[in-house]
Amino acid sequence: MDLAEAMAALEAAGTEQNRKIYPRHGVKGELFGVSFTSLENLTKQLKIDHTLAVDLWGTGNHDARVLAARILDPARLTVKVADQMAKDCDNYIVVEQLAKPISQSPIAEGRSAAWRDKKGEWVASLGWAVAAHLALAAHFDTTTGRQLLRQIEREIHDRPNRVRHEMNGCVIGIGVGMQECRQAALATADNIGTIDIDHGETGCKTPDAWEFIDKTVKHRAQTRPRRR
Repeated sequence: MDLAEAMAALEAAGTEQNRKIYPRHGVKGELFGVSFTSLENLTKQLKIDHTLAVDLWGTGNHDARVLAARILDPARLTVKVADQMAKDCDNYIVVEQLAKPISQSPIAEGRSAAWRDKKGEWVASLGWAVAAHLALAAHFDTTTGRQLLRQIEREIHDRPNRVRHEMNGCVIGIGVGMQECRQAALATADNIGTIDIDHGETGCKTPDAWEFIDKTVKHRAQTRPRRR
């Protein structure tokens, strides 16, 4: 499937209802209003297609960028392309879709570190979202995990809205994925307390990090023996 065919498929899958809903989640500019179910079907059809992903991203269309994030080849992602994508992010949906493939790339740790301290909301959000995925996969060593927790505790209440949300997600990632840092993550969550995050006209909520870590770890401990 080439770019024109992919865009036509996205347009055909869009709905008026979604075109009304997505702006409530901060989506701006051109969009078709494609559901995540339809995007998943297209992802399965296209599989990994890095060239098409870059072309889709370049259209600026929201749905095309979400699909692009799903078919990127992490192994082929360059610093130049990743930095441009980070600069292009303008809503949390794109940020969270893009974070996963970037976290699976060879440049993940370096890009996350480069982006986390940016003053703007979306580049920094992407940096922390990538860090959360890396932590969940136990990619960081204990020293780095604890450094991230200390930074989050110092800064979270003063960072932009969605950066706070992604920093909270990083606490969760560290607490769930890095056993050696789990108690430190729980202590950080406890010290941070309530985080004020505006989700706009949506029903979305930011999870309580302490409760999420505790519940997830206990659930995994209960289900692991059954799988054996």
